[in-house]
Amino acid sequence: MINLKDKIIVVTGGSGLLGSEIILQLKKQGAFTINLEINSKTNDDLSEIQCDITNSESINYSISQIVKNYGRIDGLVNNAYPRTSDWGNKFEDIQTESWKVNVDMQMNSIFYLSQKVLEIMKDQKFGSIINMASIYGLVGPDFSVYENTGMTMPAAYAAIKGGVINFTRYLSSYYGKYNIRINCISPGGIYNNQSDTFVQNYERKVPMHRMGKASDIAPAVCFMLSDESSYITGQNLIIDGGWTSI
Repeated sequence: MINLKDKIIVVTGGSGLLGSEIILQLKKQGAFTINLEINSKTNDDLSEIQCDITNSESINYSISQIVKNYGRIDGLVNNAYPRTSDWGNKFEDIQTESWKVNVDMQMNSIFYLSQKVLEIMKDQKFGSIINMASIYGLVGPDFSVYENTGMTMPAAYAAIKGGVINFTRYLSSYYGKYNIRINCISPGGIYNNQSDTFVQNYERKVPMHRMGKASDIAPAVCFMLSDESSYITGQNLIIDGGWTSI
């Protein structure tokens, strides 16, 4: 049985579809969760901290408050997904500056937050980090599922998620000797009120004939943060209903 009793787990973007389910499941397993969320207000027990993960000063302050109050960080889930307003543009319409900003907001924020938390975990000589990646960090998009939907898969998404997967491998190799584990999870498509056409296109292809749910992903996060996965590091757990198997 997964046991996270009294573990201090930080989750970025914990108010979104996936983040809120991750926090719910972590709490069920006994963890004390800290939601780093730009749209939150910091509360007294720091279970909610207003934090802009694209801002180094905001990260520094948030981490210092957590350590001051709780003395340690047992786990970190890099889940937040900041992006620009033109995120859904087709490849030929992407402005270079937009590309740079999105890579900075997503990839570089994971780097900086991980670096700061890993300093703490190194001193502790334990800890676990989960980076949320995607099947599109592994395989190219099937653009047929976007036909007649007005949607597309942003190019920066594939570049960033692919980078996250290999960055995870790098960190696991670097910090393994300190008893720190770093893994990532790559979900397939998660249902979030997309158009009926998109859902039908997607479900026609995926072997399990349905889109994923946040509740399909969160239990795996709990497992990978727990002591039950104590010899697992540098891995990418794919949860996609079989999408990448065909």
